[in-house]
Amino acid sequence: MRILIQKDGNLMPESTDLDAVRSALEDPEVLVWVDLYHDAPDKSRQVLSEVFNFHPLSIDDALEEIHVPKIDDWGDYLYLSLVAVRANQPLDDITKSIELDVFLGSNFIVTYHQESYPAVDVVWTRLLRNESHQQNSKFILYQIIDELANEYMKMVNRLDARVVEIEGVLIQKPDKELLEEVFSIKRSLLNLRRIVVPQSVVLNKLSLGDFEIVEQKERMYFRDVYDHLIRVHEVIEILREFVNSVLDIYLSVVNNQLNNTIKILTIITTLVMLFSFLNEFFGMNIFTHGAQISQWVSTISVALFLIVLAFLLVIILLRMRRRDWM
Repeated sequence: MRILIQKDGNLMPESTDLDAVRSALEDPEVLVWVDLYHDAPDKSRQVLSEVFNFHPLSIDDALEEIHVPKIDDWGDYLYLSLVAVRANQPLDDITKSIELDVFLGSNFIVTYHQESYPAVDVVWTRLLRNESHQQNSKFILYQIIDELANEYMKMVNRLDARVVEIEGVLIQKPDKELLEEVFSIKRSLLNLRRIVVPQSVVLNKLSLGDFEIVEQKERMYFRDVYDHLIRVHEVIEILREFVNSVLDIYLSVVNNQLNNTIKILTIITTLVMLFSFLNEFFGMNIFTHGAQISQWVSTISVALFLIVLAFLLVIILLRMRRRDWM
């Protein structure tokens, strides 16, 4: 657990003093940010219930349940469930997302997460450096969600670059392993879409003024992030269509290779059929015994047979080439 308290534009040193949090919450002009990170659930429950007096159901949502992005209005505070993806994680492993639970009040924000959350760390450092032109609980939430949107876009760009690379390879040489990777990327895009769409719904609610705790001047920031998420969603949909086109390319290349293979086998079969016909004709037992048979197996007859056979093979090959079968 780590605590930041800001009063009159000045930040107090980071601490874990809950008594200082209780005192600060009584002053509406003081900003309090409590980040519950790697704390035991029992300790986090104690902080949420005894220090902030949150409703038990909202506490259970944060500590015990896993959600898609959502937002609940509890009167004097909002509960939000947000989901992040690590921009450097494997492209076929986006299902392993990170949940962030947020309790948002007029002068406080409480974040709860069991894993490292880059967006929270970035905004926390930014607040320590006093890099923002204004600070309140809603603006901190806006910055966190904006960082999440940036991480989504980074992941989408990585997926886009990999799909373009795979497309170039598949055109030259279809590979089953690359095909499996394409399917993995397609699943990753679907999982990413399942994260981005509900999160954009949350941002839309925050920007439309559905909650009294969010003032009119603060809604424009959430509208900005909402537009950002909409763009991410549009890029995801475009990339999903691109992946489908890559799969079509793979199937086309494989079908072309199959057609070429069938064409070669057809040519071989045609030539073999000619040999088989002549061999069966001369090998049939339709002649009588005696000198008559010797006429067919004489040197001249065999030579004529080979000449005729070679001539027919050349004619067949030339005709196939003229028809562009070879």
